[in-house]
Amino acid sequence: MSASASVTARRLAAAALTAGALVSVVTLPASAADHARPERSKVQISAVQYDSPGRDDRSNRSLNREWVEVTNTARRAVNLDGWTLEDEDGRTYTFDHYRLEGRSTVRIHTGHGRDTDTDLYQDRRHYVWDNHSDTATLRNDHGRFIDDESWGHHRHGGGHHHGSRHHR
Repeated sequence: MSASASVTARRLAAAALTAGALVSVVTLPASAADHARPERSKVQISAVQYDSPGRDDRSNRSLNREWVEVTNTARRAVNLDGWTLEDEDGRTYTFDHYRLEGRSTVRIHTGHGRDTDTDLYQDRRHYVWDNHSDTATLRNDHGRFIDDESWGHHRHGGGHHHGSRHHR
């Protein structure tokens, strides 16, 4: 083997070792990053009672039997301050200084009541959700779409439909 062939062989071996080392350096941080990825919040509309059971007599009791449930399926709590829940006619409820704990649900009632960790009240004197067709839309404090729930004949298109989860 000539001297130049020997140098070439050593250079090729060194290049192969360097390439192998670079590949392992590149793959290690990527797999480590997969485990350190922050958990994404998963807040969604989980149920809607749009047709208040019994007579629609606009009593506070009847109004509070109309509600939307919002669930956080992630482990970490989510600050819902400034988030909105809106119907197709633009009637909007804005969450005020409310933190939804991880893996928990809050029920937003239409009528009057005292807010708790599990029940919030819109303090309205009229029904919000149409019994025949409507869409409840949840947006974050930047106005970005988070989730929606539709029933009946949906006028605007888009969104997803959970019809089977609704009462009546």
